[in-house]
Amino acid sequence: MGTEAMNKAGLRIDGKAVAEKVKERIRTELAGHLAGQPNLRKPGLAVVLVGEDPASRTYVKNKIAACEAVGIVSFHHVLPQDTAQEAVQELVTRLNNDENVDGILVQLPLPSHINSRAVLALIDADKDVDGLTAINQGRLAIGEPGLFPCTPLGVMELLADQQVELKGKHAVVVGRSALVGKPVALLLLGKDATVTLCHSRTKDLDAVCRSADVLVAACGRANMIKGDWVKPGAVVIDVGINRVEDANGKGRLTGDVDYEPAAARASAITPVPGGVGPMTVAMLLSNTFVSWKRRLGVK
Repeated sequence: MGTEAMNKAGLRIDGKAVAEKVKERIRTELAGHLAGQPNLRKPGLAVVLVGEDPASRTYVKNKIAACEAVGIVSFHHVLPQDTAQEAVQELVTRLNNDENVDGILVQLPLPSHINSRAVLALIDADKDVDGLTAINQGRLAIGEPGLFPCTPLGVMELLADQQVELKGKHAVVVGRSALVGKPVALLLLGKDATVTLCHSRTKDLDAVCRSADVLVAACGRANMIKGDWVKPGAVVIDVGINRVEDANGKGRLTGDVDYEPAAARASAITPVPGGVGPMTVAMLLSNTFVSWKRRLGVK
């Protein structure tokens, strides 16, 4: 981040605005490809939903709407709650073989009787737009091109949009999940940051956080990262989404970072909601678009 931006204490990073930039970039580039090659098919994303979980249904609805907005075709597969493991796996196999499908997303969580790991392992790595297969995780680890988890990609997009200089900087990631913590640490390392990956058992965690030029909180604990854990001038990316209740029992969303005191020290910080959250769907669309280009040889 440039000197001028670094001097703006507590700059609020607008994830919704950055997500719209990503979507517009996809929409414009895709429209250009289709205009130049009229026989070219549109990218296709297949979404598999098993069961009646209300939150999952809402997420899927939003993803389908986002696809349509940028020109990606969505294939929606809704299966009953009691669908057998074999039936889900057969569907994934069919989607692997469907030439119109560039991305496969199995909405989690799956019902308890289904082995999620076995289902995800079946997804063709080149259609794995969630970036959860062992092959794509391995590609990320050794620096090969692949499809990587959407939330970590969203974090990197936010940092790039804010022109945050990562080369040689100390990035601290709090949280070691395969979905966010580990992949975002590897992505930061790939941009030549010096990365420390922490967790709830890290000794002197507060002191480690205070050493960060870029602090990524992905620990899943509301307000765990205190304001005085933030180095003055640091960039703070809060991945956490936690529902808490106030003194009146009213629910609200909060992140892993105690926002107000952290914002007073940070040069830039993401809010919750409205920070990293919108980026996840945007990067899902981006992964689908990237898969389409690779599979069809579109430059």
